[in-house]
Amino acid sequence: MKALDFKVNGFLFSGISAGIKKDGKRDLGLIYSQVPAQVAGLFTTNAVKAAPVLLDRQRIKGGCCQAVVINSGNANACTGKEGLRDAKKATSLVAKGLGIKESFVLASSTGVIGVPLPMERMEEGIRRVIEALSPDGWMETVEAIMTTDTFPKVEMITCRVKGKSVKICGMVKGAGMIRPNLATMLSFIVTDANIKAPLLQQILDEVAEFSYNRITIDGETSTNDTVLLLANGKSGHPPISRMDRDGALFQLRLLEVCQNLAKSVVKDGEGATKFVEICVKGARNREDGKRAAYAIAHSPLVKTAFFGMDANWGRIVCAIGHSGSRIDPSRIDVFFDRMPIVKNGMGVGRQLEEKAADVIKNSSFKVTVHLHQGKSQFSVFTTDLSIDYVKINASYRS
Repeated sequence: MKALDFKVNGFLFSGISAGIKKDGKRDLGLIYSQVPAQVAGLFTTNAVKAAPVLLDRQRIKGGCCQAVVINSGNANACTGKEGLRDAKKATSLVAKGLGIKESFVLASSTGVIGVPLPMERMEEGIRRVIEALSPDGWMETVEAIMTTDTFPKVEMITCRVKGKSVKICGMVKGAGMIRPNLATMLSFIVTDANIKAPLLQQILDEVAEFSYNRITIDGETSTNDTVLLLANGKSGHPPISRMDRDGALFQLRLLEVCQNLAKSVVKDGEGATKFVEICVKGARNREDGKRAAYAIAHSPLVKTAFFGMDANWGRIVCAIGHSGSRIDPSRIDVFFDRMPIVKNGMGVGRQLEEKAADVIKNSSFKVTVHLHQGKSQFSVFTTDLSIDYVKINASYRS
């Protein structure tokens, strides 16, 4: 998709190489709204939080943001007071360079944990990344936030809100350490809609529950997970402060953007060869469905079976059994796409099992589990677990 498609009224973008990454690729990005934007955010629930997360959680309470500075190659996590000082210094330099309030600048980092930010390179890089700002700089920013990603992950959509054309553009980075809880990896969404911060936060919370909170690659929750949504109001429609028909329409279109971004993270999972939906039906309640779905999605035995294209349904039933969900083992049904492989807790026989095994040879498929305990349902998107996943993460700091 051409960078031109990602022009959003009143926003400028840039991405450069500041020398943070060893390979010389882009590693410093900047998102700038020419007017103060309303902001909503979601952050990692990991008790170990990176310095920029600690900083952003405080600043976002004001409801306004005008710039986000993002670096890759260094997480600025587990860096103590020095890390927090460095995050503040970076935002101070951005604020001074743009002539805006420092409290309106947020920061995000991703990369290796436990290493201080190279502030000399950051300082020089911030000067250059400000100079590089452009309405056409979207894809450069996207490249700057990537780490082990193999392709840029972006989405764009337009809709009409109160008679005005509104654009929503989103980017996300992430391919490993993915088990978001109220957030995911790093994701930045900008829109020229005019929606007040409290409602914007409500909308983002609800959208995340059906997008970013429904994916897992390896069951890990990062120290840096951040989602930021900026709305600068430049589309010109009257402000929306309460949920109405137009607010609901905006939320629906934002959900579409975030679901597509979330799925793209799974598809780019480190070493992944399979894109898998796990759908648990017939649970007593939503929490039981969630426990069962994640138990399957996180099981290394299930995931390696998917990689080996082995229809080992016993591993799925085993995962359900230790999930903590209330079940009756004699009532469990399992399907690969529409092909049954387990009926009433037992295998369906060799002939049908062979047909089901053909399904998991595909690069994308769905596993449906019916517990027959109630009416609740929960779905999650995940991947297989490959040899390449081990190789990538065994040499991540090399």
